Amino acid sequence: MRSAILAAALGVLSSSAVAQASRTAGFTLEQVRSYPYPTELTASASGGGERIAWAFNEQGRRNIFVAEGPAFSARQLTHYDRDDGQELSSVTVSANGRWVVYVRGGDHGSNWDDALPVNVGSNPTPPKVQIFSVPFDGGDAKAIADGDEPVVSPRGEVVAFVKGGQIWTAPIDGSTPGKQLFTVRGEVGDPRWSPDGSRLAFVANRGDHAFIGVYTNDSTPVTWLGPAFARDRSPRWSPDGKRIAFVRLPGAGGAPDSLLPPRPNPWEIWTADATSGVAERLWKSPETLAGSAPTTDGGTNLGWGANERIVFLSYQDGWPHLYSIPATGGQALLLTPGRYMAEHISLSSDGKWLVFAGNMGSDSLDIDRRHVVRVPVDRAAPEVLTPGNGLEWAPTITGDGTTLVFISATPQRSPLPTTKAFGSPSARGPSHTIAADHLPGDFPSGLVTPRQVVFRSADGLTIHGQLFESSTGGGGARKPAIVYVHGGPPRQMLLGWHYSDYYSNAYALNQYLASRGFIVLAVNYRLGIGYGYDFHQPPSSGAHGAAEYRDIQAAAAYLRSLPRVDASRVGIYGGSYGGYLTALALARNSDLFAAGVDIHGVHDWSAYSRAFDRQRYEQAPDADSAVATAWHSSPVSSVASWRSPVLLIHGDDDRNVRFSQSTDLVRRLAAAKVPFETLVIPDDTHHFLRYANILAVDKAAAAFLERQLLPSSSTTPRATGR
Repeated sequence: MRSAILAAALGVLSSSAVAQASRTAGFTLEQVRSYPYPTELTASASGGGERIAWAFNEQGRRNIFVAEGPAFSARQLTHYDRDDGQELSSVTVSANGRWVVYVRGGDHGSNWDDALPVNVGSNPTPPKVQIFSVPFDGGDAKAIADGDEPVVSPRGEVVAFVKGGQIWTAPIDGSTPGKQLFTVRGEVGDPRWSPDGSRLAFVANRGDHAFIGVYTNDSTPVTWLGPAFARDRSPRWSPDGKRIAFVRLPGAGGAPDSLLPPRPNPWEIWTADATSGVAERLWKSPETLAGSAPTTDGGTNLGWGANERIVFLSYQDGWPHLYSIPATGGQALLLTPGRYMAEHISLSSDGKWLVFAGNMGSDSLDIDRRHVVRVPVDRAAPEVLTPGNGLEWAPTITGDGTTLVFISATPQRSPLPTTKAFGSPSARGPSHTIAADHLPGDFPSGLVTPRQVVFRSADGLTIHGQLFESSTGGGGARKPAIVYVHGGPPRQMLLGWHYSDYYSNAYALNQYLASRGFIVLAVNYRLGIGYGYDFHQPPSSGAHGAAEYRDIQAAAAYLRSLPRVDASRVGIYGGSYGGYLTALALARNSDLFAAGVDIHGVHDWSAYSRAFDRQRYEQAPDADSAVATAWHSSPVSSVASWRSPVLLIHGDDDRNVRFSQSTDLVRRLAAAKVPFETLVIPDDTHHFLRYANILAVDKAAAAFLERQLLPSSSTTPRATGR
């Protein structure tokens, strides 16, 4: 067997094809991937005026930037100058606006080991995960502690954080070393200061149950809030600091239930006296599938608003909507009625407003966009603040309540921080982008505007997608086409740049492939968000039957139906869950898909899910059939019919999909003499935190698809692994 294993640099894999692409394309991959990407946008609380901060990733160089109203001119605070894969997270401006606190290191989008160091440079001495502070007005950033999950006291002098599963504190200026605040059993997290900064609420996870505790001082015992045989989470203080609201889910245990049929996951909202710990139930979810604890961004999004209204998110009416309920009890009020979702939700400092990103608007295309919406906490009066054909997300309101801050993009312009007056419609005026001068001068200006397409799956389900096609070149010749499959799977691809850096990368690659002569269809298959509960949580999906694969077949059928598509040259690519569906497509339908790129996909559900582990005498009544279904839902079960060539890509410090999933598939493909190539990224994670690595991945994927599917490629298709 001959295999091509590549390191972080592109190496020998199709170097001629990459060079040719750079010479002949309207723009290069380097150019379309050169955009800066903002994350972690935040604002100071009421005492800090109009001070905001965010993290900027400029080709792997991640730094903290700040701006201050009314001008909001961007200013760089930190000066990290290397592409070292050290992400910046938990960015916070202190309530008084004097300090910016952040975490450097880790992989906080991972499923496990998110707070462990990432060493993408393979350095003999690995980096640490550390908490830093830097003065807002400028100065040196100082590492104040090793740790994670920092929260700044409302007094602005102390930072609480998590280290070794316990709560520690350190002075915000780093003047003295951090110290452990207290010791309790369990893994402690989610620290929350009381409004006056005198006490700290936290969650103590003890395995099959979890408690909410309140720490006061060294001489006062911890107060446990209504301890029960349950898993409590999300403590939220009342504005006066007297009570705490929290979410309660059932504790683990009970007789094993069936694995294949879906069942409700009920949850409740409780409130407790922060001094005595006496608690009472405020609200109980409907015991329906849609009433289950929500799994979209922020989960339940619990908050304690003004006028004694407790706000939360629920899927109970079939859409992820916001509700509020009196803190004294009563009927929950639906704040956001309609066929749209709410995510990236923020409560204003005065507790009167919720702002969120929603696929809401008067244009039918808005279901595949995001706009900023505001709604008062006590009445159903949602209002779209950023209408139009752009995309907006991550909204927050400055501490003085005058300015809305968010991230915006268009189909052509990459994401940037943006401001807009928050007052009445007549006083708002236009939006103002921040740091537009950081967009490189050679960033492509001729990007296509993806077109919304709608088609039906074999079982009649309506599927949305975005079609990328360049209007230049090709003449009357039929073009090759590509299905792009997102990961997650609870994601939604949009009609423009995405609010996830992972999917903005995919958007850039889709633009590049379109410029190279491909027609690209990004498919929003079932299991994704944006189209309601039934679409998000369909039956017989994933390891329970892979029903979503019908939507991938439907995407291929849609492309093949287009007169301008060469039906013999349809490819597919995707990452994570998209890698899984890519592998499934090639294994089941090499007759439809001529080639594919599988990036860190799941390949064997029966070995992946802990639900199938046999660890006790009692077993689920359908345990055997569930394992069999998982196996037959997996690409490895259909390797015998796999014929099309594939490029497999995986980072070996992946903390979302185990590297062994690809190691196993490589062995199976080799035995079956399926043509394959490989790209291994040592010491990087699922998110390819080093810019050079993600650029290498994109180049390898594009070059492979060009060699396999473009008739003008100078390199004939070759098969390694035979």
